[in-house]
Amino acid sequence: MAGDGFWLQNDVKVDDPEMYNLVHAEKDRQRKGLEMIASENFASKSVLQVLGSCLNNKYSEGQPGQRYYGGNEIIDKVERLCQKRALEAFGLDPEEWGVNVQPHSGSPANFAVYTAVVEPHGRIMGLYLPDGGHLSHGFMTQQKKVSATSVFFESFPYKLDPATGLIDYDKLAENSKLFLPRLIVAGISCYSRNLDYKRFREIADDVDAYLLADMAHVSGLVAAGLVPCPFKYCDIVTTTTHKTLRGPRSGMIFYRKGVRKVLKNGEKVMYNLEKKINEAVFPGLQGGPHNHQIGAVAVALKQAKTPEFKVYQQQVIANAKVMAKGLLDRGYCIVSGGTDNHLVLVDLRPQKLDGARGEKVLEDIGIAVNKNTCPGDKSALKPSGLRLGTPALTSRNLKEADIEKVVEFIHEAMELAKEVNSSCGPLLKEFKAKLEEDAGFAGKLKALKQKVEDFAVQFPMPGYDEW
Repeated sequence: MAGDGFWLQNDVKVDDPEMYNLVHAEKDRQRKGLEMIASENFASKSVLQVLGSCLNNKYSEGQPGQRYYGGNEIIDKVERLCQKRALEAFGLDPEEWGVNVQPHSGSPANFAVYTAVVEPHGRIMGLYLPDGGHLSHGFMTQQKKVSATSVFFESFPYKLDPATGLIDYDKLAENSKLFLPRLIVAGISCYSRNLDYKRFREIADDVDAYLLADMAHVSGLVAAGLVPCPFKYCDIVTTTTHKTLRGPRSGMIFYRKGVRKVLKNGEKVMYNLEKKINEAVFPGLQGGPHNHQIGAVAVALKQAKTPEFKVYQQQVIANAKVMAKGLLDRGYCIVSGGTDNHLVLVDLRPQKLDGARGEKVLEDIGIAVNKNTCPGDKSALKPSGLRLGTPALTSRNLKEADIEKVVEFIHEAMELAKEVNSSCGPLLKEFKAKLEEDAGFAGKLKALKQKVEDFAVQFPMPGYDEW
């Protein structure tokens, strides 16, 4: 019975103080630290409001207008609005492109595409994971098929040229003619240069393969018109929505409509992607879509059409370039020598360090990054590098001069890591023990953490003030 004592209306602070304190602690960590994981960002307050709204309550299996549950007349409007805004954000003609906004995230979106067009044991080529690819593009070792993409499909990677740190398109073209893939993935997880979609298209056409662009990392930069656009050359485009696009954690699949190619006899071969992709998402791989995510994505897509969003994306790239230069000036090795986008990959081998040790020290001083493989690494479990990104810092209004200070914090941390590494055994657990148990190192760590915190709290945090 409704009333003042209706317990379902309790605030989380009252209903679950333990969880409230954990969320509050995480917000405090984000506010006092520097988030530099390239795949992370801070969603706006309006995005989070819709994400935490009553849209969470509704089941809506099926497409708008064709649901398996009643009561979806408003949800249909929400999803159609999201679809409309998705096409508008990337300047797409609805006669030429369609979009499915139901994938729960990026990996499920990619797997739905493979399910739709590659079929079991069909062949896929994606960038090699240790060279900057993503698990969902396929990855296997001599001992194990690590990615489900490699379990249920046949995957064969393309790689970087180790001399330049750039994708070896010539080798991709050569190997594709031997492997004859059904689909080629033009996408990255840690690659700081623009992709040559035109070259990818030529390679795909030579073997009659579909071309999928996974623009998860750069979709915000694409929407702002600051990096090459995959839609001109690709058959299918997937993306997450929480990275540079700065929305909630969700995914989208864009697919072409109309004529795919014209045969020599003049016969037109039409795209047949819409039904296959929609059915792969549901009922193939998912149940009900997450309507709160879809609504929040629609908000983020509206923001992506604003002048402020383009200015933000310009600053993301400017900050990344300053970060790369600052690290190069301090003697660090940057894979490919710089960046065209939002991330930088630092190879720590010249510093006699690895990614795990670098990540640990930075985490301890309040800078969140992730260890990452570099070209030539033998194992993804023992990477040589650090992946650094600027989207989240830029969302907190950091500019070039601020990034210079961040680079100095990173350099001080790496100098400390070198000092610790030279005074302990070869194992990572020995490094961690020395860092924590040696009073001198612990003191330096604490002092550097305080410097980072004093710096970080000067900048605003998007989202709810009360957390």
